[in-house]
Amino acid sequence: MQDIRKQVSLVGVPTDVGAGHRGSSMGPEAIRVAGITQTLEQLGIEVRDCGNLNGPPNPWQPPLDGYRHLEQVIAWNQLAHDALYAQLAEGRFPIMLGGDHCLGVGSISAVSRYCREQGRRLRVLWLDAHTDFNTADLTPSGNIHGMPVACLFGHGPRELVEMAGQVPALQADMLRQIGIRSVDTGEKTFIHQQGIEVYDMRFIDEYGMRHTMEQALHGLDENTHLHVSFDVDFLDPDIAPGVGTTVRGGPNYREAQLCMEMIADTECMASLDIVELNPALDVRNQTAEVALDLVRSLFGESTLVRPKPKTRTSE
Repeated sequence: MQDIRKQVSLVGVPTDVGAGHRGSSMGPEAIRVAGITQTLEQLGIEVRDCGNLNGPPNPWQPPLDGYRHLEQVIAWNQLAHDALYAQLAEGRFPIMLGGDHCLGVGSISAVSRYCREQGRRLRVLWLDAHTDFNTADLTPSGNIHGMPVACLFGHGPRELVEMAGQVPALQADMLRQIGIRSVDTGEKTFIHQQGIEVYDMRFIDEYGMRHTMEQALHGLDENTHLHVSFDVDFLDPDIAPGVGTTVRGGPNYREAQLCMEMIADTECMASLDIVELNPALDVRNQTAEVALDLVRSLFGESTLVRPKPKTRTSE
């Protein structure tokens, strides 16, 4: 069987229309400057850089009816959906280089559509400081990068909610959220009602990253498409300052490496988002370089040659 991880397509989505700070639109180039193509090629991966998508500019306007820049957010997510779906349909492994995390609607809608058509099970790991489960009624800001998970669960503007061709795009058993430590007041109740498995930083502090990931990865099998949506603010700002929504107390470098290494061990990862990197707030591209270290781990680089686990996580 062809290893999809050996044929990667980079798709740049350079927009910050869903965010509250300007600058994440420069994230794709910062990751390229840090050397993502060369890094993956050194791991024996064939890389196709599809360049950057071209969408509407950020109008930088206040919220209207609970949403900021809704028209532009819809346009960018549709572009991301179409581009990632096209790469998946070719049998390739798409990496979306964001851009802010509102783009998770487009990328995960594409993956959801593809898995449904292929008869594959879907598991999404949402690595983030935030649950991103706001709605227009709950949000204190109107910034749609705080709403993509709610949209994927059927709560949001019709154009975003229906993008996957099925509503909702995700069910609770498909999603695991890891590293959470900042949740708006209204979100806390709403996300609890959805039955989503959320591994917040208290859980990680109490049980450790190893147990957290064993729980989050439980049940994967050869028919599972694992999508990783990696918001760089998942990391503690001491090691990743280049984000617009820093929250202290996130995973440290070694915890993050273990998280990524255990994902790689499953051999199920088949698509990836890297979002919310903001070079305007970074220090000498430090955050992009840390993100790239973690990408190496996601694709199987490790300190030693380790035997493959005899059984999968589900057994």
